[in-house]
Amino acid sequence: MSQHRSIRAAVLSAGSWGTAVAKILAEAGTDVVVHARRDEIADGINRDHRNPGYFPDIELPASLTATTDPAVALAGADFLVLSIPAQSLRSNLALWAPHIEPHTVIVSLMKGIELGTHLRASEIITEVTGVSADRVAVLSGPNLAGEIMAGQPAAATIACPDEDAARRFQQACHTPYFRPYTSTDVIGCELGGAVKNVIALAVGIGSGMGLGDNATAMLITRGLAETTRLATAMGAHPATLAGLAGLGDLVATCSSPLSRNRTFGTHLGRGLSVEQTTAVTRQTTEGVKSAEAILALARAHDVEMPITDVISALLHEKITLDNAAAALMQRPPKPER
Repeated sequence: MSQHRSIRAAVLSAGSWGTAVAKILAEAGTDVVVHARRDEIADGINRDHRNPGYFPDIELPASLTATTDPAVALAGADFLVLSIPAQSLRSNLALWAPHIEPHTVIVSLMKGIELGTHLRASEIITEVTGVSADRVAVLSGPNLAGEIMAGQPAAATIACPDEDAARRFQQACHTPYFRPYTSTDVIGCELGGAVKNVIALAVGIGSGMGLGDNATAMLITRGLAETTRLATAMGAHPATLAGLAGLGDLVATCSSPLSRNRTFGTHLGRGLSVEQTTAVTRQTTEGVKSAEAILALARAHDVEMPITDVISALLHEKITLDNAAAALMQRPPKPER
């Protein structure tokens, strides 16, 4: 990349997390173009420097612009930042791939596993676009969009097989309130981000049922254990799961009322069905979609994931709330591992 021009990032698309990362990038000095599906979102960003669909009360940097044309957003982009539901990544990326330039590094913000194929986002990206794995990075960590939009301190991990690409994106998104670290462990970062959503559902369910802090701590701790078992079985480094993309993201998502997955679980714990909760929350909840795929990965790698197993069964109405709690508490005693 030339040192005589600004770094340019395309963010697809303009949801809550995409908007937050676009703001980070712009405030770090990166030129940012956001792709919005709706004219009123793009117009609001360009005219009022606000996203009327998400965080309408927070002003965005004037250097951050928007378009409804993905080709315009992607033209000359050094980084393509993808922030869309994991289950729609494949279909959307197939439409966008012809506009991705040869030098563009693709950065995934997605924290889900594709149903049917059981692929991680980075694997889908390389499969659909044909780009090499060293051009695909993952950003993951304890990053609640609302707090970041307010400029509150946060950190994340940027994982990429190409350490130079990770460092370049690190520079492109480093601000006084957002501290990115680099890693080469893409598998660990992606699985930490995906499985924590399922554990957060479990914590939310427990909260909705009136269970206490001991139960929350148990679910977080044992949830980290089963996440680490799966990730290391698939080639991840254990230290990644003890870091920002593992434990950090797990704690934030399980503890905060701002967490979509924890909130979804709380509604389930109070007796609402999956359909009723979906209608109430009206936002993508990756753990609901990914639980089944994560469980399939666990079985393929002969890994025990009892919390994920119970949550998947509950989501598919194979067991009741009371049976779910009993299924976890009445498992045979064993050494802690």
